[in-house]
Amino acid sequence: MSTHENGNGNGSSSHALHGGDARHAGDARALFKAGGNQRGAGGSSFALFAPPAVDAVALEERAGSLGKRSIKKATKVAGLKLATAMMDLTTLEGKDTAGKVRQLCQKAMHPLPNDPSIGPCAAICVYPNHVQTAKEALAGSTVKVASVATAFPSGQSPLDIKLDDTRRAVEFGADEIDMVIDRGAMLIGDYAKVYDEIAATKEACGAAHLKVILETGELGSYDTIRMASELAIAAGADFIKTSTGKIQPAATPPVTLLMLEVIRDHYYATGRRIGMKPAGGVRTSKQALQYLVIVKETLGDAWLTPDLFRFGASALLNDVLMQLEKERTGNYQAAEDFSKD
Repeated sequence: MSTHENGNGNGSSSHALHGGDARHAGDARALFKAGGNQRGAGGSSFALFAPPAVDAVALEERAGSLGKRSIKKATKVAGLKLATAMMDLTTLEGKDTAGKVRQLCQKAMHPLPNDPSIGPCAAICVYPNHVQTAKEALAGSTVKVASVATAFPSGQSPLDIKLDDTRRAVEFGADEIDMVIDRGAMLIGDYAKVYDEIAATKEACGAAHLKVILETGELGSYDTIRMASELAIAAGADFIKTSTGKIQPAATPPVTLLMLEVIRDHYYATGRRIGMKPAGGVRTSKQALQYLVIVKETLGDAWLTPDLFRFGASALLNDVLMQLEKERTGNYQAAEDFSKD
C-alpha cells in the first residue's frame, strides 16, 4: 500500500480550514439547497449524498475479520498506552458535581500515578456548567476540555437555543464542542436543515474544534449513517462521532469502519483530515485494541493520534489500566484498586 493509499500523505489537517475547503463547503451548501445532482463515473448522475447502497455483508465481514487480528505483548502494551492517550474521559449525568469533575480531571492527567508513562488522556467531556471547573483543575496540563452542546442528547431545541448553548460553552473555556444532529430531520430527508445547523454551530464554535455526534443507533441503516457522515464533514466537522452514549446500540465496529471509510474517501478527494470518535459501548481493552486495528488498516498510522482519533470513555480506562498492570506484574489487579471516577 502506498503512502497516499493508507492515509499517510501530506494532506492538510482538518484543524486548519484552507480556502479550498471553504469553497468546497460553499459548493456543498448550494447543492443541498438546490437539490442538485453529482456526476459519477461514466457520466451517470446521482442525487447528492445518494451513492450506491452500502454492502452490509461485506462491511460486517471486514470489521469482524479485523477484530480477530492477533496482537503480541509489546504491541499490546503500546496499543493500550495509545488508547489511554486517546480517551475523552466523560461524565454526563444529572448528578454530576464539581467534586466529581475535579476527580475526573486528576485521573485524566495521571491515569496511573505510579507510572508516568501512561497518559495523560486527551480530554475531559462534561456539560457546559462544569467547563470552568474542569479548566481550573486542568490548568497547566495538555488535557483538553470538551463540552456537549446543542440540546444534548436529543438535539430537540430551536437553533438559536442550540447556538447560545454552544457560544456559552466556548465562553466558559471549552476547547472542543460535541454537538448532536437533528436525527428527525435526517430521517425525513431534510438534509439542508441538518447541514445548516452543523455549519452554524461550527461558526459559533470560533476557535474550538467541533465534533458532530450522529447518534448512529437512531439512524436506522448503514446508508443513512454514511449520508450523515458525509453531510457532517461537508458542513465543517473536525470530528465525526458515533453516539451520545445514552442509547443502544452505540459504537460498533461495522459502524466505525463505515465512518472511517467516509473519512478516507474525503481525504482522497480533498487532502483534508477529519477525526473520528466512537463513543458508547467500548468498555474493554480488547475492544479498544480492535478499534485501533480498524483505524490502522483503514486510514494508516497518520490517524493513530489523539488529534485524529478519540474514544468516548467512562468505564474503558479502568479496564485498560488493569490490563497494563497485568502485563507489567503478571497478575490481575482487583477493580477496587482503581478509582471509579
